[in-house]
Amino acid sequence: QVQLVESGGGLVQAGGSLRLSCAASSRAFSSYAVGWFRQAPGKEREFVAAIAWSGSNTRYTDSTKGRFTISRDNAKNTVYLQMNSLKPEDTAVYYCAAANKPLPVAKDEYEYWGQGTQVTVSS
Repeated sequence: QVQLVESGGGLVQAGGSLRLSCAASSRAFSSYAVGWFRQAPGKEREFVAAIAWSGSNTRYTDSTKGRFTISRDNAKNTVYLQMNSLKPEDTAVYYCAAANKPLPVAKDEYEYWGQGTQVTVSS
């Protein structure tokens, strides 16, 4: 069982930056791929970025490529999402999730989920 806790959300102006963290309770976390998803009000939960267990491979959705960076520190059981040049359309609840698969994009392939952290970008 892997428990995930997100932190780092908040209110920021357009063009600003935030860094989200996803901390895991289990050392097994280091063997899981981790993804970030987001869900805006009235919309489906969508994929944002993912990182392989080793950190050697990453994947991003087109709307965040070049602005967001996913990274991990397995010694700290933590994955990060650095978000720069934020836009109002990035406003959502952000979730991290863990999967025992190479680098999944589909949310159904993730086994463990955190509770989410709110990110609000004002114009």
